Amino acid sequence: MDAMRILHMNKGNGETSYAKNSIVQSNIISLGRRVMDEALKKLMINSEILSFGIADLGCSTGPNSLLSISNIVDTIQNLCPDLDRPVPELSLSLNDLPSNDFNYIFASLPEFYDRLKKRDNNSECLGFHHGSGGPCFVSAVPGSFYGRLFPRRSLHFVHSSSSLHWLSQVPCGEVNKVDGVAITADLDNRGKIYLSKTSPKSAQKAYALQFQTDFSVFLRSRSEELVPGGRMVLSFLGRNSPDPTTDEGCYQWELLARALMSMAEEGIIEEENIDAFNAPYYAANPEELKTAIEKEGSFSIDRLEISPVDWEGGSISDESYDIVRSKTEALASGRRVAKTIRAVVEPMLEPTFGQIVMDELFKRYAKLVGEYMYISSPRYPIIIVSLLRMG
Repeated sequence: MDAMRILHMNKGNGETSYAKNSIVQSNIISLGRRVMDEALKKLMINSEILSFGIADLGCSTGPNSLLSISNIVDTIQNLCPDLDRPVPELSLSLNDLPSNDFNYIFASLPEFYDRLKKRDNNSECLGFHHGSGGPCFVSAVPGSFYGRLFPRRSLHFVHSSSSLHWLSQVPCGEVNKVDGVAITADLDNRGKIYLSKTSPKSAQKAYALQFQTDFSVFLRSRSEELVPGGRMVLSFLGRNSPDPTTDEGCYQWELLARALMSMAEEGIIEEENIDAFNAPYYAANPEELKTAIEKEGSFSIDRLEISPVDWEGGSISDESYDIVRSKTEALASGRRVAKTIRAVVEPMLEPTFGQIVMDELFKRYAKLVGEYMYISSPRYPIIIVSLLRMG
């Protein structure tokens, strides 16, 4: 599987597009807003920046693609009067893989600039008033964030939301030597498309190793691009438990595998294709995150927390987990969740299973999710971490 090619959301503005089915990701951005604002305030208090380099990594497409940088600009503009300093020149870089729908973002930029200019009772926003501060520049940077993207020490603040649970590649299986040549086997995870209770320990180990490798590369790359004292705020799907096969970390994939297997049993798709497919995804826990950060050594953890979001995107408290709903309501929720998941994973599934089966697949998936939500109140644990570039 070529992750660089297939790791993008459903493009366009249709009924199954990411643009129309990304409320979960929007709410995750909102969930991390407090931590982001706190990091920006600490950054600006400790250093006076005249030209502010900012990057949003994994910006995706649709309305969320400009939400994070809009929040960042608003926070900086609100902080500057309190700190009695002019708004700095803002260089805002939007990053995602080359397969991302950047055209949607470019088409949205005029509205983004208009909103900024209409701030503060329809007067020019501070960032556009040359007597008070420099202008705001937006650029796109296609490429994988598992590697260098920007010049050395060109960034002051890095943000990423709902992206770092995606791996750079599907984990490999065990490596064996045949006649002195290293042969890497495919991952042994038959009947599943991600980790599950029945996945062998070798698959669990391979996924954990791939995450550690990828996240270490991510940190090392950002450590070169950020100035000393720079800040980074990351939010992504994770888990609380040390066990990677708990429902909180993988059950949305388990239900999708069941939908696929039901189609294989009816001869609609080939079971061997299910065996061959594994999602380039990993829900890490806080200890795995701390291990990678401490080992890489360039960052200190300023804040690390986990907040739950239900499968439809709502922020929830411990008291609201056990929601009583009718079967009809649960099935309706299942359909909404299925549309959200489809907008994200359909481009990954199509090359293996074919576009023609997608409607049937997600119809079955919606029913399975709805039945599960009738007896349970599933949520995604969202890891939010704020990091300081040391040195």
